[in-house]
Amino acid sequence: MFSSELTMGIPALLFPAISLTMLAYNARYLAIAALIRQLHSKYEEHRSATLSRQIKNLRRRLSLIKAMQAIAIASFFTSVVTMFLLYVGCMRSANILFAISLVCLMVSLFLSFWEVQISTKALSIRLDSMQEK
Repeated sequence: MFSSELTMGIPALLFPAISLTMLAYNARYLAIAALIRQLHSKYEEHRSATLSRQIKNLRRRLSLIKAMQAIAIASFFTSVVTMFLLYVGCMRSANILFAISLVCLMVSLFLSFWEVQISTKALSIRLDSMQEK
């Protein structure tokens, strides 16, 4: 069924990749949190259609980042469990779980790509607002 033998080192290779991915996701979250705090005070002073569009955009981005982080954690967790299964000699289960780990990582990266697209749209909204003035 599987073309190569899964060894302890293969899932271990995902550790740094997933860790760096999660750091990047956390940086995005912190940047958005700061932006939301900044927008909150602006929105209290002056409610506008532009701010409403930005808030809607930020809400979607926050949801995506939450999903990205959760799925990346699932990938990390399944990688660790894969290593445990390899250690106790459950090769078939380890192979299946490692495949799940890879799929989780791919989904997380796809969501990250989607969030970047939305982020770009947010910058476009900001530029449009500047041009209106």
